[in-house]
Amino acid sequence: MNSSSKDFGRSAEALAENWLRQKGYRILARNLKIGHGELDLVAQDRDTLIFVEVKGRRTDHFGGAPYAVTPHKQRQLIKLALAYLAQHKLSAIPCRFDVILVSGSENRSPQITHMENAFEVSRSDWQW
Repeated sequence: MNSSSKDFGRSAEALAENWLRQKGYRILARNLKIGHGELDLVAQDRDTLIFVEVKGRRTDHFGGAPYAVTPHKQRQLIKLALAYLAQHKLSAIPCRFDVILVSGSENRSPQITHMENAFEVSRSDWQW
């Protein structure tokens, strides 16, 4: 990943964080490293803990938000979320996974697509 890609990714995360704050979410963590992985954002909306994956796209070549998080990435996010819950001794809090896609280029303003509850987690995956 080159420097401009990293800058674009950081910019997308900042836009996503501001988007969530404007919606009244409380940001609990940003770029949280857990083991070999990272949670982009951990937020809270009322009584729900939200694990947010942020994807920045300069083009639509790879599809929109529904294609932004592969099944492999979903499994990784679930593992990271479980580690976060264990570290914070949280077991009875409602959780969900959101994806925020920030698309744009130098020629146009960024567009934000927020997919709440972007993917379902089976009961067997949600064990710790």
